[in-house]
Amino acid sequence: MADKDSGGDIVIIKKYANRRLYNTRTSSYITLDHLAQMVKDNVDFQVIDAKTGNDLTHSILAQIIMEEESAGEQMLPTNFLRQLISMYGNSMQALLPGYLEASMEYFRDNQAKMRKAIEDSIGVNPLAQIAQRNMEMFTAAAAAFAPHAGKSEGETRTGGPGELQALRKQMAEMQKKLDELSR
Repeated sequence: MADKDSGGDIVIIKKYANRRLYNTRTSSYITLDHLAQMVKDNVDFQVIDAKTGNDLTHSILAQIIMEEESAGEQMLPTNFLRQLISMYGNSMQALLPGYLEASMEYFRDNQAKMRKAIEDSIGVNPLAQIAQRNMEMFTAAAAAFAPHAGKSEGETRTGGPGELQALRKQMAEMQKKLDELSR
């Protein structure tokens, strides 16, 4: 969480004895879900005990991880957790945090590079362009058969029979291109 929020400084979250969390920037009570979203948004925050002033950030982040692990699809394999627990008290314990941080940073860098490579390849790869157009046509065709599916209230379909004819023409052209590519 090296990135700062738009204010440029660390957001202070106070934790009260009744377990409530108070965001001093927005002057409002928040939940662990709000803190999880702040992490995802790269907002740097510090959780402090309102009474003692102790830094509780580490334990709150661990609590968020535990709630995520118990609520949804588990990301941390059991074997990894066992190995992590076995490192406590081990002579290598001091090296593990730095290693895990570097590993995660390396993983995130590779993830960003992979995402960029895929996005770049769609621009130059004719098959990827065709697949993208097919998805666009499929979405449009699905909308033609179920005009209000996937649309929010107030959002309505503006096309008419001419739009359907244009979609059919596009689909025929795409099929022709696919047939030519498969030869």
